[in-house]
Amino acid sequence: MRIATYNVEWFANLFDENSKLVADGAWSGRRDVTRAQQAEALGIVFTALNADAIMIIEAPDQSPSQSTVAALEDFAAAFDLRTNRAVMGFANDTQQEIALLYDPEVVSARHDPQGDETGKKGGVDAPRFDGVFRIDLDIDAHEDLVQFSKPPLELAMETRTGVAFRMIGAHLKSKAPHGARGRDAIMRLSIANRRKQLAQAIWLRARVQAHLDQGTPVIVLGDLNDGPGLDEYEGLFGRSSVEIVMGEGNGNPLFDPHAQRALGQRIPALPTTSRFFIKDEGRYLQALLDYIMVSQDLRQKRPVWRIWHPLDDPACWAVEELRDALLIASDHFPVTLDIDL
Repeated sequence: MRIATYNVEWFANLFDENSKLVADGAWSGRRDVTRAQQAEALGIVFTALNADAIMIIEAPDQSPSQSTVAALEDFAAAFDLRTNRAVMGFANDTQQEIALLYDPEVVSARHDPQGDETGKKGGVDAPRFDGVFRIDLDIDAHEDLVQFSKPPLELAMETRTGVAFRMIGAHLKSKAPHGARGRDAIMRLSIANRRKQLAQAIWLRARVQAHLDQGTPVIVLGDLNDGPGLDEYEGLFGRSSVEIVMGEGNGNPLFDPHAQRALGQRIPALPTTSRFFIKDEGRYLQALLDYIMVSQDLRQKRPVWRIWHPLDDPACWAVEELRDALLIASDHFPVTLDIDL
């Protein structure tokens, strides 16, 4: 089967208050792209992926005026996708949900959050992802309270042949230092935000470890927005969120070949999954942000990973319609995993 992760920039902007797809000439959230152009491009990309399950990062909003599940299923119907069933977990207030679009003829997916519910006081043993995690972030003998701005999506998955596994969709992101004035204040807030992101990674890894300890196959996928050499603060903490979630050094790590390549080279020629326009510089920046990490039992099945980057993948480049669609649809590119389950 084929499993994918795809961060779709401002997917929510393509739907009206009734969660219906709007493909008109108004601007989307994408730079210089209309809603019709983005919707058509996404239809082409999703059709080309032909995945059995797609973890969508920045999925349509879940709010009193919009339904994530209804919007995704309307999108699937508009383009006659076989991934026509959607599931989501805990909603957030960023208009960027995490949801799975899947083919119910191939696999079942059920939101199945683990861990204890917490009040404002939080918990220390990997509480439920909509709760509060207590952890000492700065080694001052005082526990900090950490929450996910985008709670990971925990799914109990089962193929039609009866193979069960866990899937966790994640979008970890260090907030920009909004409101800070002056270099020192910006640095302090940036470091504090990075600490919170690393705490979220520790929390996520603890949940992964619990499943591994039970012998359960695990797939963690999504946008970790962090990685080796990504910014100047990495040296302060020793490890990136990617390394923490993978569990490097603990004897039971997750595996992603692109992350492994980045971690294994001092001056790496990195694969990339995203392409952002830097307005002040008039150029594009590329980065490795999106991953599909698998447990060692799944790795033994010799899965095949692919980044659908139109400028790096010859097969994507060769099909002009797909090449253009990938560039129009989002500032991230899909990552797929082909595995025999």
